[in-house]
Order: sequence, then structure tokens, then C-alpha cells
Amino acid sequence: MLPAFVMPIQPRSEADEFARELLSKLLSGLLLVVGGLVVVIGIAIAPLPGPGGIPVIVVGLMIMLRNSFAARRQFVRFQRAHPKLIFPIRRLLRREPEVLQVAWQQTLRMERLVLPARWRVMVRMRKSLKRRAARKAAAKAAA
Repeated sequence: MLPAFVMPIQPRSEADEFARELLSKLLSGLLLVVGGLVVVIGIAIAPLPGPGGIPVIVVGLMIMLRNSFAARRQFVRFQRAHPKLIFPIRRLLRREPEVLQVAWQQTLRMERLVLPARWRVMVRMRKSLKRRAARKAAAKAAA
């Protein structure tokens, strides 16, 4: 009798192949449902202040898009129809996501939708930080 690491690999039977394929399809379907639920939760969280819903939606989309060709095709169609809506999600789906930039942009968008111009805090905060950084750079250059 040969040791286990030397024994030849046994060919798989048709029943094994069928079971493997069935398990693969069931797992893919289950992951598609889980991804859909995560997207729905992200959409429910999205109206809250801040970018809380977008990262959750991205995680759900990542799960769905990796497991379904039809979902990928539908996502591309939706992206072509509504590029401004999908752009932040596409930025987060990249290999090196720009999380802080997307979070800042979404916060500004939400503030613009919810608050009148005179009550917007984030724009004023950005401008004051920019002025402070310019003053600091000028002081450093003068020294």
C-alpha cells in the first residue's frame, strides 16, 4: 500500500460532479440573497446624516457582483443610465478605495439636500481649515 501523498488521484464520478455543481449553485444563490439584504439595509441607513449607507451598500454589491453575472450586467446598465448616482459606489468598489473622499463628498451632498445654504456647516468648516493651512504654510515659508 502506498502512502497517501503518493497515491494517484481518483477520477470523480458523475454523482460527485453533480453534487459539487449543486452545492456551488446553492452557495452562489445564498450569497446573492445575503448581498441583496445587505444592500437593502444600506439603502435604509442611507438617509441618515453622514455616509453610513454607502459603505454598507458597497459591501452588499461586492457580494452580489462577485456571484452573479446577471447582477453585473444590470449594474452596468444602471451605471450608464445614472452615472452621477453610481459614481461614489464605483469609487468604493475600486481596488484602492477613496473612502474619506467619498465620505466627505456624500456628507456635503446630504447637507446640501437637507439644509438651507446659510445653515451649512461643512462648507464653512472646509474653508476655515483651508485658510488655516494657508496661514500655517505662509508662516513656515517666512521663517
